[in-house]
Amino acid sequence: MVTGSPMPDFTDRTWLWFATACYLAGFVLGTVAWLRERRHSRALMYAIIGAGFALQTFGLYQRGLAVKGCPLGNTFEIFQFTAWSAIALYLVIGATFRLSLLGYFTSLLGAVLTSVSLAIPGWDALRRVDVFGGNPWIEFHAALALFSYGVFALLALTSVMYLLQVFSLKKHHLYGLFAFLPSIRDLDHINLRLLSAGVLILSASLAVGSVYWLQDPAKVNLAKVVTTAAVWAAYALVLALRLGNRLVAKRLAWICVGLFAVALLSLKPVDSSRSRPPAPPVATLR
Repeated sequence: MVTGSPMPDFTDRTWLWFATACYLAGFVLGTVAWLRERRHSRALMYAIIGAGFALQTFGLYQRGLAVKGCPLGNTFEIFQFTAWSAIALYLVIGATFRLSLLGYFTSLLGAVLTSVSLAIPGWDALRRVDVFGGNPWIEFHAALALFSYGVFALLALTSVMYLLQVFSLKKHHLYGLFAFLPSIRDLDHINLRLLSAGVLILSASLAVGSVYWLQDPAKVNLAKVVTTAAVWAAYALVLALRLGNRLVAKRLAWICVGLFAVALLSLKPVDSSRSRPPAPPVATLR
């Protein structure tokens, strides 16, 4: 007797590819609307990105079960988690501030980070199992740090929107994509809130990590700590200058974009600098 075909055995990467497809669909939707000089459906964009987020969450959940912890053991997982954090924050902020165009830029960010990480096999060639050695505090520290990078990613997007708005007002381009940008004042307020939130979360991450580092200095990876602390110090300085009104407007926006690019580039060295002895046997991916 012929039975029905079995359900496909999707891997975690398959679900993450599905999520990337959703983010790309959101970007295409926004681009088509922009070319037609129409405002895309905010509800539809939100639903598409929400679907991608759900698929990505499930893919990362499967990966977490496989590696017995938060999936932050290689460059692929770090980039995926950063994208997931930015998308999660958008799903809250997008609804709160009703920024329809933020969904367009967020879908682009999600598509780029997830597709690039999936397209480079070397980033996921080795899967580290139980990379945090069963220490929940270090795992919490790492997750907080990566979530702050997601906040900084969204800050970079709103900074780009700020720069586009400045350009449109200066050149009197008040049509097409520019017509749907939030006001300069609204974007400035959002940028300040995101910058403050990112610095606060990264500060909490370093505080949690320092408790463990002080207890067992021998296991501290100096290169990793210095890199993370340098990112925190840079953003904290920018926040202090912004609160003192010494760094505002276009200069602030450009610095936020540039800082995130530097922070993103620092993720690869941070992953490469992980100490090898604590890591358990490595499994080759299917």
